[in-house]
This record gives sequence, C-alpha cells and structure tokens, in this order.
Amino acid sequence: MANAETYLEIDWTDCALIERVPGKVSGRPLVRGTRILPGGIVNSYDMGESIADIREVWPSLSAAWIEHLIEFAHAHRGQAHP
Repeated sequence: MANAETYLEIDWTDCALIERVPGKVSGRPLVRGTRILPGGIVNSYDMGESIADIREVWPSLSAAWIEHLIEFAHAHRGQAHP
C-alpha cells in the first residue's frame, strides 16, 4: 500500500492525460478536462479499489484513462524531479 505523500512527489508533466491550469484547483495537476486530482485515483487503487469501483466514483473517466494514470504513477513513483 502506498503512502498518500508519495503522489505529491510524482512529476505528472509527461503524462498526456494531465494538465495544469493556473487558477484551477490552485494550479495542481488535474486529469485533463476535469477537476479530478490524479493522486486520488491512484490512492484509491492502491487501497484496494478495483477499476470498476473507481469508475463508480469518477464515472466521467474511462477504464483506459484510469489504468493509464495508475501505470504512469507507479512507473514514476519516487523518481527525482528535474
């Protein structure tokens, strides 16, 4: 199980599904076109929720997008930021 703090360290810059919009949720990384923080999705998965469970909470996201966010986060967890 991952610590929620871990996701604060992920550099989401290279993830095509993430955007930062100045003034929108304080410029934090968001799933493109939404106000959804990617860390919430990844944390839910790491706490044992299935992709289907996560889609119930965030029905506007496809299973493919959810899987991509989880895979990206797991691949970039704990890497140094440039």
